[in-house]
Amino acid sequence: MALAKILLCMDTDPQPSVFDSVVALDAGAGQLLRHGGVTPADVKNLIHGLMFTRGGDQLHHAAAIIGGSDVVAGEQLLQAAKQAFFGPVRVSVMLDSNGANTTAAAAVVCASRHLPLGPETIALVLGATGSVGQRVVRMLAREGADVRVASRRLTHAEAVCHRITAAVPGARVTPRSTTDTDKGDLLDAAHLVIATGAAGVNLLDSADLKNAKTLQVALDLNAVPPAGITGIAPTDKAVNKEGRICYGALAVGGLKMKIHKAAIRQLFESNDRILDADEIYNLGKLLADAK
Repeated sequence: MALAKILLCMDTDPQPSVFDSVVALDAGAGQLLRHGGVTPADVKNLIHGLMFTRGGDQLHHAAAIIGGSDVVAGEQLLQAAKQAFFGPVRVSVMLDSNGANTTAAAAVVCASRHLPLGPETIALVLGATGSVGQRVVRMLAREGADVRVASRRLTHAEAVCHRITAAVPGARVTPRSTTDTDKGDLLDAAHLVIATGAAGVNLLDSADLKNAKTLQVALDLNAVPPAGITGIAPTDKAVNKEGRICYGALAVGGLKMKIHKAAIRQLFESNDRILDADEIYNLGKLLADAK
């Protein structure tokens, strides 16, 4: 009798994510063990309960995913999970707090289809202090882009820049305030803008876009009216609007779902996978190249 694929869902929020659970089941997980309100102190016992019941070549039939609304809290759980392993006695783990890694990977991959990402690219990330925004900044910085990290509070943007420079050597990230800075200045010379703000919050209007002469690609990851970027519909997929390639949240979401399901499947291929921002971004690029 084949062993069931068991996925331990460790969520930092009180209620484990229904979204993550549905995607995991659709991706082939046979049984979910859902835990909410998980703290770093809880992780060791949860991971040990998962891996000590299945030794040797059975370990890859069990894996863990970390969710919740706060990616920084999720990173703490991931670190605790790594510390719970004993050499080869371990299980694969995926971090995707609030869909941060899978959504960010999909967004950056979509942008890369139309714009070479590298030292010559200037990118503006709006709402950059949220879980998805932080991961978008990290992935763009890894590609060598010059990234403007924009938030209503400059101190929050500065904190994100500090974390990104610690994770990505040589990262070129600059904190910017959307409260104290004119939108024209934020967009000046920018080639790419990705809006990752809260649902239903408009971050750029049509006048802002009209005056952004160098802008080539715009992505809005908000699917709830009003749009994060005025004029971009959730279903827009590589739509040319006034000379700019535009993507809406649902169009990006299609690729995000493919990446999310592929990552879940990878967890059960071996017992030693750690899927965080870099690994999930690489997976997104592979899926895009294979299309």
